[in-house]
Amino acid sequence: MPDFDLGGIDIAIILVYIVATRIIGFIVGRGKKDSDDYFLGGRNFIWPLIGLSLLATNQSGASFIGLAGSGYNNGIAVYNFEWLAAVALIFFVIFVLPFYLRSRVYTMPEFLDRRYGHNSRLAFSGFLIFTNVFVDLSVALYGGGIVLQTLYPEVPLWVSIVVIAALAGMYTIFGGLQAVVITDTIQGIVLLIGGTIVAVMTFMAIPSWSAVEEAAPPEAFSLIRPLGDELTPWPGIFTGAVILGFYFWCTNQVIVQRTLGARNLDHGRWGALFAILLKLPILFIMVLPGTMALVLYPDLDNPDLVFPSLAFDLLPIGLRGVILAALLAAIMSTVDSILNALSTLVTMDFVRSFRPQTTERSLVYIGRISTAAFMIFAMIWAPQIANFPTLVQYLQSVLGYISPPVVAVFFVGLFWRRINAAGAFTTLAVMVPLGIAAFFPVEVFGLAGVHFLYVAFGSFVLILQL
Repeated sequence: MPDFDLGGIDIAIILVYIVATRIIGFIVGRGKKDSDDYFLGGRNFIWPLIGLSLLATNQSGASFIGLAGSGYNNGIAVYNFEWLAAVALIFFVIFVLPFYLRSRVYTMPEFLDRRYGHNSRLAFSGFLIFTNVFVDLSVALYGGGIVLQTLYPEVPLWVSIVVIAALAGMYTIFGGLQAVVITDTIQGIVLLIGGTIVAVMTFMAIPSWSAVEEAAPPEAFSLIRPLGDELTPWPGIFTGAVILGFYFWCTNQVIVQRTLGARNLDHGRWGALFAILLKLPILFIMVLPGTMALVLYPDLDNPDLVFPSLAFDLLPIGLRGVILAALLAAIMSTVDSILNALSTLVTMDFVRSFRPQTTERSLVYIGRISTAAFMIFAMIWAPQIANFPTLVQYLQSVLGYISPPVVAVFFVGLFWRRINAAGAFTTLAVMVPLGIAAFFPVEVFGLAGVHFLYVAFGSFVLILQL
C-alpha cells in the first residue's frame, strides 16, 4: 500500500482551491432574493456551463472512487452505465426537453402536476426527496468521507462526512443554482484534468498491457457479460440499465434542473450534447485505471481505495494536491447540486403549493433551511453504504428497485394521452414503496438472488400491464 501522507505543498493547494471556490460561490450567489434567480439561475445558462455542470454533477467523487473500484473489482463492465447515458441524453434533447422548457416549470413534479394533477406531483416530489437524500447525496458524502479517512485514518468516517457536507453546503445554502453551476464549471474542468493525469501515470507505471491481461480475469475486458454476472448481465444492459438511464437523465431533478435554467431550447440541447461528449472518455479516465491497478495492487481489501492509492503512489508531492483538489471538487459539486435540487423540490412543490401567498423572500429562506436539514439526514445515513461491495453497485441497485414506476409514469404520460391521473398517482404511491420494501430483503439481507437490472425491467413491464 502507498504512503498516504500529504506534503505541505499538497495541503496548501487543496486549501487554496477550496477557499477560492467557496469565495466564487458566495460572490456569484449573493443577493439572490428572487425564486427564479435562486432556483434556476434566472433561466440564463449557456450551453458550456450546462454541459460542464452536468458532467461535474454526474461524475462525482463517488464516480472517481466507485468507477475505479468497479474497474478493479469487475473490469470495464461498469462502463455500460456510462455509454447508455449518451442514449438517454439524445432521447432527452429530442423528445423530452422541449416539453419541459415550454411548460416553464421549476421541478419535475411540477411537470407531472400539469399532466396528471396535484396528487401525482406530491407523490413524485416525495420520491425524489427520498432518493436524493438516501441515494445520491449519501453516496457523494460517503465517497468524500472515504477520501478524507484515507488521508487521516484516525478520524472516524462520520467526522469526514460532516466535513465534506459543511464545505459543500455553505455556499449552496446562500447562493442557489447560479453559484452551483458556476463552481461546477470550474470543478468539471479540474475533474477532467485530474482524472486524465492519474490515468496517464497509471498506464506509465504498469510494465506492459500484457501484464494487465495476465492480472485480470478474461471477462474483465468485455462489456457483454454472462447471465449470472453480479454487475451487468448482458440482458440487463438492454433492459433494466436503459430504464435506470432514462430515470437519471430525463426525470431526476438534480440533473434536469440545469437544463431548466437554459437560456433557450438550443442552449439546453447543446449543453446536454456537450455533456455526452465529455462523458465518453470516462472509460479511459476512470474505469481502466482501476483495472490496470490489479498489476500494482493485486490484494486490495477495499476496491474503493484504488483511486486514492494510485494518486498517492504514482504522483509527486504537489501534483497530489491537484488530484485531491479534483477529487474534492467532484464530490462537492455533486453535493451542492443535490442540496439545491432538494431545496427547490421542498419550496416549489410543497410550500408554494400549499401556501401560494408566500413571498419570494420567504421561499428563498425556506429553501436555505431545508438545504441544511437534508444535509443532516444524509450525513446520518451515509456511513451505512459501507455494507455494499462498491459505491456503484449500491447506487445502481437502489435505483433498480425504485425508478421503474417513475419512468413508466413520465414516458407513458408524454406519449400516450389516455393514461389518467388516478392511474399515475396509484403507480407512484403504491409501486415505489413496494420497490423500497423489496430492496432491503433482497439487496441488504441477501434473501433472494435476483439481479437488480432484472428487477427494474420486470417492474417496468408489470407496471405497463396494470
